[in-house]
Amino acid sequence: MTTALFVVSEEGYWGEECAEPLTTLEASGVDVTVATPSGGKPVVDERSVDPDNVGEDAAAFAMGVHKDNEAMNSSVPIATVEADDYDTVVFPGGHGTEWDVNQDRDARRLLRDTANGTDGTALVVCHAVGILAFTRTADGAFLVDGRNVTGFPNEWEEGIVDEHDRMPDGRKLPYWVEDEVKAAGGNWDAELDADTSVTVDGNLITARGPGSSEAAGETLLAELGLD
Repeated sequence: MTTALFVVSEEGYWGEECAEPLTTLEASGVDVTVATPSGGKPVVDERSVDPDNVGEDAAAFAMGVHKDNEAMNSSVPIATVEADDYDTVVFPGGHGTEWDVNQDRDARRLLRDTANGTDGTALVVCHAVGILAFTRTADGAFLVDGRNVTGFPNEWEEGIVDEHDRMPDGRKLPYWVEDEVKAAGGNWDAELDADTSVTVDGNLITARGPGSSEAAGETLLAELGLD
């Protein structure tokens, strides 16, 4: 059986970016495990399940997966899992990843062992793409250096944070994903003129944001040979 590990934030993951690929994989018979930094239940960004913000259908879908999905309700600590035990490792986005997943050494280990290996496939979505700016290979090089990637663009971030980089909930955003990934050598193209943006570079798949979540799940299925 094909297996997938989802590394999900406890500081606020974006509902659709987890729910879409997770349900897409499960519908194709993939066995999903969810891991969080501490092993607690993932915490969903309230804006991503607010009908006034994302629409009633999208909010209900994401909240349903958050509340009722078995894997989401039986998460394990990131430190206890190994990338070699899974065919794919998925990093859903959300601003919350900047405070936990992207800074977690075990999350970076899982990404490095997957995207820099030969067997697994990594999918990294939206703000989780920021983890690429902090993940290094065994020889100390940035994992993203020279690789083609997409992710949450500065142009969109400008419409969310205030002039002091504060989020709507008052937290200060520690960095902007596009800036950090470019600084680490990534070949960045968020394809802002396209409805969706999913980039495949070897065994690393990156996706721009919520609107690309469905396409990201379908691309991952194809890369796994399950489409």
